[in-house]
Amino acid sequence: MAAGSTDEEKEGTDSAPLSGNASLAFPLTMIFLMMAVAALYFARDFFMPVVLAFLLTLTLTPIVRFFRKRGIPSALSATCLIIVFALVAASLGYMVSGPVSRLMSDAPAIGRELQQRLADIRRPLDQIMKASEQVDKVSEAARQPDIQKVVVAQPGILTRAANSLASAGTSAAITLILALFLLSSGTLFYEKIIQSFDLMSDKKKALRVVYDVEREISRYLLTIAVINSCLGAAIGTGLWLIGVPDPLVWGVAAALLNFLPYVGALIGIVLVAAISLISFQSLGYAVIAPAFYFACTVIEGQFLTPMIVGRRLELNSVAVFIAMAFWTWLWGAMGTLIAVPLLVVVKVFCDHFHGLRHVGNFLSAQQVMEEE
Repeated sequence: MAAGSTDEEKEGTDSAPLSGNASLAFPLTMIFLMMAVAALYFARDFFMPVVLAFLLTLTLTPIVRFFRKRGIPSALSATCLIIVFALVAASLGYMVSGPVSRLMSDAPAIGRELQQRLADIRRPLDQIMKASEQVDKVSEAARQPDIQKVVVAQPGILTRAANSLASAGTSAAITLILALFLLSSGTLFYEKIIQSFDLMSDKKKALRVVYDVEREISRYLLTIAVINSCLGAAIGTGLWLIGVPDPLVWGVAAALLNFLPYVGALIGIVLVAAISLISFQSLGYAVIAPAFYFACTVIEGQFLTPMIVGRRLELNSVAVFIAMAFWTWLWGAMGTLIAVPLLVVVKVFCDHFHGLRHVGNFLSAQQVMEEE
């Protein structure tokens, strides 16, 4: 009896730490996630160019690999690609900056013209706005007159623009330099992975998984980037033929907005419709430009992209909207653009690990898990 009780006590003492560790796993995981989100938010000036550099590296990796197989060193091809990418981005930014500045300065006039064109539609809304203003006036009058308002002085618009431009230039430089280093490293990353394992079977398995993930994500990002660029070129050319002002701006905007499923096309259609309404006198002719934009996005989204990329990487719409909302709150407009590519990276990574297959299945638009 004494021996049996001793064994039971020993088993109890051995299982107690295990249950304690299991009970602490979830709180520790949540604390780690909250700390990671806080770090991403407060240190976004550091993490944002790093994430952009990794995405750019994954996008350009297939091209570097193509040249490496033909005897061209990775450092040379990576340097040429980064230089070409920087020149193209700078050229597009320079050509678009003038029309965008003009549109921003003309925004009040554009708003007034839209109000005139949509006067019949706005009449019920104007009545609601007038009633709201009267309520505000009554509530303002009911306030105590001796309350003093403190207004914090804000920097001028030129100062804010200069600071934003300097910050964007610094982030772009860090992104391009880091991407150059990553692309030039060649197979160094794979060699480090092989050196991290002792058994040859573990080395082969880890190398196969990492290479498959990197290759699949690289092909997807490069293909989507090419498709979106072609879509922007088609929409810009079509709007130029229709006669919409500044077609280059709308072509570049269409290419960037197409990285946002569902929402990007809607934003582009609304913007083009607003410009068409104030640019053309005939309402029937003004509808042509947004209708053309809509037709291009439907053809791309429903036929071309599924045919070229395949449906295995289609994402759950709920997961897409959650990711877009989260990254928009975290990093603003840039977070909105990179939300879906990051979600694809997470999905492909989860699909290659059995323990994370349930997460990958949740992120997918259809059932992709193998029946067990």
